Amino acid sequence: MSDPTRASSSTTAATGPVDAPLPLSGRASTIEHGPYRAEIAGVGATLRALTYDGRDLVVPFGVDEVRPLYRGALLAPWPNRVVDGLYDDQGVERQLPITEVERGHALHGLVQWAEWDVEHHAPDRVVLATRLAPSDGYPYRLDLRVEYRLDDDGLHTTVLASNAAAGRAPYGVAPHPYLVAGEGRVDDWTLTLAADGYLEVTDDRLVPLGVHGVSERDGFDFRDGRLIGDLFVDHAFTDVAAAAGGRHEARVTTADGTGVRMSWGRELPWVQVHTGDRPEPEDDRRGLAVEPMTCPPDAFTSGVDLVHLGPGESHEASWSIAAIV
Repeated sequence: MSDPTRASSSTTAATGPVDAPLPLSGRASTIEHGPYRAEIAGVGATLRALTYDGRDLVVPFGVDEVRPLYRGALLAPWPNRVVDGLYDDQGVERQLPITEVERGHALHGLVQWAEWDVEHHAPDRVVLATRLAPSDGYPYRLDLRVEYRLDDDGLHTTVLASNAAAGRAPYGVAPHPYLVAGEGRVDDWTLTLAADGYLEVTDDRLVPLGVHGVSERDGFDFRDGRLIGDLFVDHAFTDVAAAAGGRHEARVTTADGTGVRMSWGRELPWVQVHTGDRPEPEDDRRGLAVEPMTCPPDAFTSGVDLVHLGPGESHEASWSIAAIV
């Protein structure tokens, strides 16, 4: 009688060499244009690194590293948090998985850990896609497609979401880059953001309380540019004045005026800013999170600026990151 273990081993060997395992961050895609270079990770369609002449414009992480702190991830079908993970979905109460355990919320959507497929890869452009399957907390099927493209004006990102099933799917989207102005840390940089309002939240769980004018809170008026210093920020800003071309803009600069600029379309009327305060010294205030959002925190509950996608309907959002030289 033949040895089944030996037979199985022979069969496996006959299939040829096993593919090398993917890096922990997923399939890697690199694009370049002039002095710009961007590295995209397949897990979460994440912007893993972006440089200009070798200078970091975002806080990077290693290709064989599990993405830390949502660094560079795409956030959908909601950005930020849904309080307690509970929301009323057109008369039906839904419970989302609690992913921000310390505060008890559903954080940053459902696709940030999905393995996205590469649909197209050119020297200066890459397109990735994924399909979000229905679940108890979010019973909708979404097709998501993201394009990263480099040109003389930096890195341009466009996300297209389409409802591939029945029902009206609640939806929101945002990126999560940590911008780097240059040498030093967040305390050393100046933020310019022409926002008139900010969303006040509770200190413990960051539950939204209401919109206030930026002049009502010390240090929150960045309209003319302000050194961040030791200020703590983890708030959404809104009523952002349009810059040239009708787009919104945030600028993070060093003392000599160089740095990084992020711009985004009118479909993103909110922007979360976080000074990146962390207990780990190597990560503490290393970059400034600037997250343009289609809706504010807990929009699944409040309904503020929440998109609803009917069957076959789509939504597109775009933003750009460029060096200030």
